[in-house]
Amino acid sequence: MRVLLFLLAISFASTYGQNTLQLPKGQESTEAKITLVSWMEGHWKGMAFGGTTEEIWSPASGGSMMFVFRQMLDDKVNFYEVGHIRELNNSLIFELKHFDTNLHGWEEKDEVQQFRFIKADSNRVYFDGFTFENVSPEEMNIYGLIGNDDGTKSEIVFNYKK
Repeated sequence: MRVLLFLLAISFASTYGQNTLQLPKGQESTEAKITLVSWMEGHWKGMAFGGTTEEIWSPASGGSMMFVFRQMLDDKVNFYEVGHIRELNNSLIFELKHFDTNLHGWEEKDEVQQFRFIKADSNRVYFDGFTFENVSPEEMNIYGLIGNDDGTKSEIVFNYKK
Protein backbone atom coordinates (compact mmCIF):
# COMPACT_ATOMS: atom_id res chain seq x y z
CA MET A 1 0.00 0.00 0.00
CA ARG A 2 2.82 2.41 0.84
CA VAL A 3 4.42 1.76 -2.54
CA LEU A 4 1.13 2.56 -4.31
CA LEU A 5 0.73 5.82 -2.35
CA PHE A 6 4.34 6.74 -3.07
CA LEU A 7 3.87 6.12 -6.81
CA LEU A 8 0.66 8.17 -6.83
CA ALA A 9 2.39 11.02 -5.01
CA ILE A 10 5.30 11.01 -7.48
CA SER A 11 2.89 10.88 -10.40
CA PHE A 12 0.93 13.87 -9.07
CA ALA A 13 4.05 15.86 -8.27
CA SER A 14 5.56 15.23 -11.69
CA THR A 15 2.44 16.31 -13.60
CA TYR A 16 1.21 19.27 -11.53
CA GLY A 17 2.26 22.50 -13.13
CA GLN A 18 4.85 20.97 -15.43
CA ASN A 19 3.29 22.51 -18.53
CA THR A 20 3.17 26.13 -17.39
CA LEU A 21 5.87 28.58 -16.39
CA GLN A 22 5.79 31.78 -14.40
CA LEU A 23 7.89 34.80 -15.29
CA PRO A 24 10.11 35.74 -12.33
CA LYS A 25 9.38 39.17 -10.92
CA GLY A 26 11.48 41.82 -12.64
CA GLN A 27 12.42 39.61 -15.59
CA GLU A 28 11.72 41.06 -19.04
CA SER A 29 9.94 39.16 -21.80
CA THR A 30 12.13 37.89 -24.64
CA GLU A 31 11.71 39.20 -28.18
CA ALA A 32 8.98 37.64 -30.34
CA LYS A 33 6.67 38.38 -33.26
CA ILE A 34 3.00 37.48 -33.73
CA THR A 35 3.93 34.99 -36.48
CA LEU A 36 5.13 32.73 -33.64
CA VAL A 37 1.48 31.90 -32.80
CA SER A 38 -0.08 32.13 -36.27
CA TRP A 39 -0.68 28.34 -36.22
CA MET A 40 -3.50 28.99 -33.68
CA GLU A 41 -5.77 30.54 -36.31
CA GLY A 42 -9.12 28.78 -36.61
CA HIS A 43 -12.18 27.46 -34.79
CA TRP A 44 -11.28 25.09 -31.94
CA LYS A 45 -13.62 22.96 -29.78
CA GLY A 46 -13.04 20.95 -26.61
CA MET A 47 -14.13 20.16 -23.05
CA ALA A 48 -13.26 21.91 -19.77
CA PHE A 49 -14.87 22.97 -16.49
CA GLY A 50 -17.49 20.22 -16.87
CA GLY A 51 -18.79 21.43 -20.24
CA THR A 52 -17.91 22.21 -23.83
CA THR A 53 -15.59 25.03 -24.79
CA GLU A 54 -14.69 26.73 -28.02
CA GLU A 55 -12.19 29.34 -29.14
CA ILE A 56 -12.07 31.17 -32.42
CA TRP A 57 -8.71 32.79 -33.29
CA SER A 58 -8.38 35.32 -36.12
CA PRO A 59 -5.52 35.38 -38.62
CA ALA A 60 -2.44 37.32 -37.52
CA SER A 61 -2.79 40.90 -38.71
CA GLY A 62 -1.61 44.29 -37.53
CA GLY A 63 0.66 42.69 -34.94
CA SER A 64 -2.15 40.81 -33.18
CA MET A 65 -4.45 37.81 -33.18
CA MET A 66 -7.84 38.25 -31.50
CA PHE A 67 -9.99 35.52 -30.02
CA VAL A 68 -13.38 34.81 -28.50
CA PHE A 69 -14.09 31.96 -26.08
CA ARG A 70 -17.27 30.51 -24.64
CA GLN A 71 -17.93 27.75 -22.15
CA MET A 72 -21.22 25.85 -22.23
CA LEU A 73 -22.89 23.82 -19.48
CA ASP A 74 -26.04 21.82 -20.27
CA ASP A 75 -26.35 23.54 -23.67
CA LYS A 76 -26.32 27.02 -22.09
CA VAL A 77 -23.53 29.59 -22.15
CA ASN A 78 -21.76 29.78 -18.79
CA PHE A 79 -19.27 32.57 -19.60
CA TYR A 80 -17.28 34.27 -22.36
CA GLU A 81 -13.76 35.59 -22.83
CA VAL A 82 -12.54 38.12 -25.37
CA GLY A 83 -8.89 38.82 -25.92
CA HIS A 84 -5.82 38.78 -28.08
CA ILE A 85 -2.14 38.06 -28.33
CA ARG A 86 -0.39 41.18 -29.54
CA GLU A 87 3.07 42.52 -30.13
CA LEU A 88 4.20 44.89 -27.40
CA ASN A 89 7.70 46.30 -26.83
CA ASN A 90 9.33 43.84 -29.29
CA SER A 91 7.68 40.90 -27.53
CA LEU A 92 4.21 39.37 -27.12
CA ILE A 93 1.51 39.68 -24.48
CA PHE A 94 -1.62 37.54 -24.01
CA GLU A 95 -4.53 39.63 -22.71
CA LEU A 96 -8.16 38.77 -21.96
CA LYS A 97 -11.36 39.83 -20.23
CA HIS A 98 -14.15 37.61 -18.87
CA PHE A 99 -17.89 38.22 -19.31
CA ASP A 100 -21.02 36.59 -17.93
CA THR A 101 -23.92 35.53 -20.15
CA ASN A 102 -25.24 39.12 -20.24
CA LEU A 103 -21.80 40.42 -21.26
CA HIS A 104 -21.21 42.04 -17.88
CA GLY A 105 -17.47 42.09 -17.28
CA TRP A 106 -15.93 40.12 -14.42
CA GLU A 107 -12.94 42.43 -14.24
CA GLU A 108 -13.25 46.13 -13.49
CA LYS A 109 -13.94 48.38 -16.49
CA ASP A 110 -10.28 49.22 -17.23
CA GLU A 111 -8.81 45.94 -15.90
CA VAL A 112 -7.39 43.33 -18.29
CA GLN A 113 -5.83 39.97 -17.41
CA GLN A 114 -2.25 40.08 -18.77
CA PHE A 115 0.20 37.23 -19.32
CA ARG A 116 3.66 38.20 -20.57
CA PHE A 117 5.62 36.11 -23.06
CA ILE A 118 8.39 33.95 -21.62
CA LYS A 119 9.76 31.77 -24.42
CA ALA A 120 9.01 29.35 -27.25
CA ASP A 121 10.50 25.94 -27.88
CA SER A 122 9.69 23.25 -30.43
CA ASN A 123 5.86 23.14 -30.39
CA ARG A 124 5.10 25.26 -27.30
CA VAL A 125 4.72 28.96 -26.64
CA TYR A 126 4.98 29.97 -22.97
CA PHE A 127 3.33 32.97 -21.37
CA ASP A 128 3.28 33.75 -17.64
CA GLY A 129 0.82 31.07 -16.45
CA PHE A 130 -0.32 29.88 -19.90
CA THR A 131 1.20 27.53 -22.46
CA PHE A 132 -0.05 27.03 -26.01
CA GLU A 133 0.96 23.65 -27.47
CA ASN A 134 0.74 22.86 -31.19
CA VAL A 135 -0.04 19.12 -31.12
CA SER A 136 -0.90 18.96 -34.84
CA PRO A 137 -2.58 21.17 -37.47
CA GLU A 138 -5.90 19.87 -36.13
CA GLU A 139 -5.18 19.76 -32.37
CA MET A 140 -3.82 22.07 -29.70
CA ASN A 141 -3.58 22.14 -25.93
CA ILE A 142 -3.76 25.23 -23.78
CA TYR A 143 -2.45 24.82 -20.24
CA GLY A 144 -3.42 27.47 -17.74
CA LEU A 145 -2.77 28.19 -14.07
CA ILE A 146 -6.19 28.91 -12.60
CA GLY A 147 -6.65 30.51 -9.19
CA ASN A 148 -8.60 28.58 -6.56
CA ASP A 149 -10.82 30.05 -3.84
CA ASP A 150 -8.19 29.18 -1.20
CA GLY A 151 -5.48 31.22 -2.94
CA THR A 152 -3.67 28.25 -4.49
CA LYS A 153 -3.37 27.63 -8.24
CA SER A 154 -4.16 24.53 -10.28
CA GLU A 155 -3.07 23.73 -13.79
CA ILE A 156 -5.93 22.94 -16.16
CA VAL A 157 -5.64 21.67 -19.73
CA PHE A 158 -7.91 22.67 -22.58
CA ASN A 159 -7.60 20.11 -25.36
CA TYR A 160 -8.97 21.51 -28.61
CA LYS A 161 -9.60 20.07 -32.04
CA LYS A 162 -10.58 21.86 -35.23
